[in-house]
Amino acid sequence: MSSPFGELTVIVNPHAGRRRVGEEVPELERTLRSRDLPYRLLFTRGAGDATRMTRQALEAGGRFVVAVGGDGTVHEVVNGMFDDQGKPVAPDPVLGVVAAGSGSDFVRTFGLPGDATRACHHLVGDNTYPLDVGKITFTTESGEREARYFVNIAEVGLFAAVAKKAAGMSARLGQSKYFFGFWRTLPGFKLAGVRVQAGRRSYEGPAFAVLIGNGQYNGGGMKTSPRSYPGDGVFDVLVFKGPKSDAFTMIPKVYRGEHVPHDHIEELRVKQELVVEADRPLPLEADGEVLGTTPVTVEVLAQPVMMKL
Repeated sequence: MSSPFGELTVIVNPHAGRRRVGEEVPELERTLRSRDLPYRLLFTRGAGDATRMTRQALEAGGRFVVAVGGDGTVHEVVNGMFDDQGKPVAPDPVLGVVAAGSGSDFVRTFGLPGDATRACHHLVGDNTYPLDVGKITFTTESGEREARYFVNIAEVGLFAAVAKKAAGMSARLGQSKYFFGFWRTLPGFKLAGVRVQAGRRSYEGPAFAVLIGNGQYNGGGMKTSPRSYPGDGVFDVLVFKGPKSDAFTMIPKVYRGEHVPHDHIEELRVKQELVVEADRPLPLEADGEVLGTTPVTVEVLAQPVMMKL
């Protein structure tokens, strides 16, 4: 059965999953051929390659792009689906994900498998899910404003600092590096004064983290935004107000998605635009990628991408 969306542009990050992805490419190709799926295989060599390759494929008339790797590869592919004016490069682009990286939290919301062979079976047919995307504008290290796109979860504050710490740890730790990164970051992280504006509702006061959820999972399997649905046109916002000692009792609940409702978590929902400001520059991450600092603005883009299921 061939793809109703045309040829697949398959973008592989061979270094993902502690280089396991590169080793699985022969089996991936055998599976694609056995399913009669026409494809073009491209390999990334460094940061930004997947974004460039995606944009080139869509500008050349393609529609179906498959990210093979972890959440970082998905993040880059999604960013390649939008032009410099923030418009989709092609109408209704289709995103496929073969989650074979060390961090593959995005697909957990959809119940997709985490290995290359089984994930390829989901690339057949015309079953898709309309996917919301967040456009996030932030401050870079040089003080300039920059915009990126995300499809899973963005975080401001402590959790972004944890992501930064984890990014510098050995890949051999796998998803457990988020766990170790958290406990190494927590003691030195101070509460900040934040203002969060989500439509007509707002929160102003102390917080150690602000989470913006489109998907449900991040941080190596934690169900941090359990009420999020990536196609409902709404982002769930959780403001963790502290104290930091909550972490000792809350973390086990976060893995199960049982931390909300909670007296120390402010819950907001946003359909259009969210603004996060703080009394000091707080770090920002989205889809596991450390981006910049506050102030942060998030725009909800309702269903510009089709997720292949």
